[in-house]
Amino acid sequence: MRILYIDTSSSYLYAGIVENERLLCEVKKEFGHSLSEEALPEISKLFTQSNLAPKDIEKIIVVDGPGSFTGIRIGITIAKVYAWSLNIPITSISALEAMNISNTSQTIRVPIIDARRGYVFGAAYSVDNQVIVEPCHIKLTDLLAKLSTNEYTVITNDEFEIENNIEAYEPNILKIVSYYKNKKSMNPHLVNPKYLKLTEAEENKLL
Repeated sequence: MRILYIDTSSSYLYAGIVENERLLCEVKKEFGHSLSEEALPEISKLFTQSNLAPKDIEKIIVVDGPGSFTGIRIGITIAKVYAWSLNIPITSISALEAMNISNTSQTIRVPIIDARRGYVFGAAYSVDNQVIVEPCHIKLTDLLAKLSTNEYTVITNDEFEIENNIEAYEPNILKIVSYYKNKKSMNPHLVNPKYLKLTEAEENKLL
């Protein structure tokens, strides 16, 4: 099976094509504010590198959040266009799930993304990938308080003052795809961003 993976939930583009448990090609590159302009051309290069056309893809796995509001929309839009126009099965996963699966720590894994003002997008997973704390928007101190042990590894590319072991997030696209390749597909129109919090504009309306 040929699977296209797309993650634009941060300032980075993480994307790759996997065929039968083999990573054909990938891109892991930071684009910052130019991500919206560079994401599609970079994904198109993957097809050239693998000698495939978009119609050859048999499934798409896209990260639906949390993270950058704009970034998430970029990846989901590209994935939905491919899926809908070429009738390719699609499924979505959390950025926090991807961070957990990529990590090899033998302790509880706590992937976190800075959500500012002391808050994070975070979750916690056991060594065998069972959910301990569901993905949520939460104060970092409250998230860590939910754990029944101090034996955990924080996975993040953001800066936090944490005493426990911290490991940078380095996506293992082959591992992510292999783990989620059999996840149930869904209607492309139902694949939408999962921000886990209101946008700033929505929050201001409530004030």
